[in-house]
Amino acid sequence: MASRKILVVANETAGGAKLVQRIRELAKEGDTSFALVVPQTRPKSGGIIYLEAVHDAAKVRLDLSRQTMAAAGVEMEGEVGDQDPFAAAMDAIAEFNPDQVLVSTKPVTVSGWLRRDLVERIRNESGLPVEHVVVDLDREGLEFDVTLVVANETVGEQALLDRLKAKAEEGDHLFAVLVPQEHGQGHAASEARQRLTRTLADFSDAGLLCAGMIGDPDPYDATINALQSFTVTDIVISTFPETKSGWLRQDLIERVANVSGKPVEHLVAEQQPAGTA
Repeated sequence: MASRKILVVANETAGGAKLVQRIRELAKEGDTSFALVVPQTRPKSGGIIYLEAVHDAAKVRLDLSRQTMAAAGVEMEGEVGDQDPFAAAMDAIAEFNPDQVLVSTKPVTVSGWLRRDLVERIRNESGLPVEHVVVDLDREGLEFDVTLVVANETVGEQALLDRLKAKAEEGDHLFAVLVPQEHGQGHAASEARQRLTRTLADFSDAGLLCAGMIGDPDPYDATINALQSFTVTDIVISTFPETKSGWLRQDLIERVANVSGKPVEHLVAEQQPAGTA
């Protein structure tokens, strides 16, 4: 059988169990390779839109999805796409030259992509066979559990790593790491990026499947934006002790628990903020 390439277009549903199962079925049919495009999504919270954070959120979805598929025995290429899902799909078609397209959406009652006739538009414009997979995350869930890890200066704490390793031992698990940047961009964003890069390297060395992003300076807005960007099973928030933590003075733990409806675990770091006694 001749080799074929399938382009997968997905956003929040990229790790959905039904989509993963369909990709597995296609992979078993013969010599097949896959590419995944994840369009960017503008956040709904925060007074300022940080474009780097928007790109990061899509990159987390891409990386976690590829790791999910690799764990299922299917390797995938991938790229972050345009904020317009149709433009993202057409750019990816030009880039990867697929033989067919697989579009994954939420159910019609909640899918903005279907309201914009995305599947038909891709089919008509590309001339390629386009298959549509509906993923209902509320009913079917994800292939792996996904924990959102929210931390800034405490993200490198050994206690946090130990807790995540313990969660990974409970079963198939992915970790999305969110590091809110300090106010402003430039040097503050660079520090957050460096901290995130070091942390992801340490987590990967410890055997964790993980991806990460920097977020809005407001930790609440950053967390809510992350929850809008991808589906998670639970949340772990790491802070300094109450006497040193601005996050706790903002009641971050309770606010996130109330609005997310997800289990929220709070870890208190032992180290002190830089510059304190």
